[in-house]
Amino acid sequence: MADRVFKKAGGQTEDPLQISGAIVAPSERPSSVHLVDSGRATHGLGVVRDHYTRKVRRSPTIRMVPSSIMVDGRRMLFAVSDNEDAFGPDGPGSPPVWAVNIHGYFAGGGMYWRESARLAEAFGWRVINPSLPGFGGSEPLEWRDVSIENLANQLMAIVHSVGAGPAVLLGHSMGGAVAVQFAHDHPRRTLGVIYRDGVSTPAWKNRTGVIPTFLSPLLPDVAPLVDMIAAVMVDLPDLFIGRMYSTLRAMLPDVRQNIRTVAQTMPVGSMLMSLDQRTQVRALVAHQIPILNEWGCFDRITPGQTAVEFAAIARAPVQWVPGGHSWMLARPQGQADILTYLQSGREFITRMEDRWRQLTPREQTLRAVN
Repeated sequence: MADRVFKKAGGQTEDPLQISGAIVAPSERPSSVHLVDSGRATHGLGVVRDHYTRKVRRSPTIRMVPSSIMVDGRRMLFAVSDNEDAFGPDGPGSPPVWAVNIHGYFAGGGMYWRESARLAEAFGWRVINPSLPGFGGSEPLEWRDVSIENLANQLMAIVHSVGAGPAVLLGHSMGGAVAVQFAHDHPRRTLGVIYRDGVSTPAWKNRTGVIPTFLSPLLPDVAPLVDMIAAVMVDLPDLFIGRMYSTLRAMLPDVRQNIRTVAQTMPVGSMLMSLDQRTQVRALVAHQIPILNEWGCFDRITPGQTAVEFAAIARAPVQWVPGGHSWMLARPQGQADILTYLQSGREFITRMEDRWRQLTPREQTLRAVN
């Protein structure tokens, strides 16, 4: 598996550890940083833990296996990694670490399969990719039932159906808000939250720039929507950096499904515009749930001030990532690289594993050791 390093424009190599673990003002974010393959087997930036490394070498290619369940008369689609022999940080015999990769608005679980397979391969996690109601082929909620709490409940139904233990929650955009709600409602089922360009705090709705400046005096209610559409259009080219064909192939099935249900998911978008989870985020801090706060450097959908706002509330410094709002779709190896090579990611893994040991029945971990 190729190592990766950060390079600045002009080819100068930069140690990833120097840009992690600190809050950076939006004006100070890296403006010309990109991930590249170094083509070397080692880089001296630290290695994955021994038992993880051994599993990567001997395990076959991991795949996401699609499935579905009925929840309150509605079909919910999801996928689970097929590494059924996975084990946890205490070695063979210990329960695996579970992870749930929660998609953003107008997306679906299938768009994140490539990333989830890499996470399962790199860390030995069992990974679940849900498609939330109304997205990726899952049947939508009734309009009157749309709430962030109900979305978290749908997620719990999937987690329960596969018999998953406490899980790491990876939440992107809307999925970040669902992850926060799930962790708030079920702290003992949560190992940690990887919060990625999320919408839990209100700063992302404060639109600034040329479009709001010119339109707000004339059309104050329309200006934020127009600016949001413009931000999405600006973000699209980032999705086609790298292996464009693979990215499109991963995205198109869920996009087609979402176009069919766009009218039925409009209440979800409206709910997100009124969402404020600052109280829930503070509760996660109180429960000492590990939080890794990641943000695309060039994100205009949930811009930089949102990252800084969340960082202050969650007490989780911003880890800036090269890319836009959906950087993980175009670069599915990026999340595994962050957790493997960057100080912020390695610290999160350590805290998450400590929590895994606290929440895992003691007799199971002792059985693994003996």
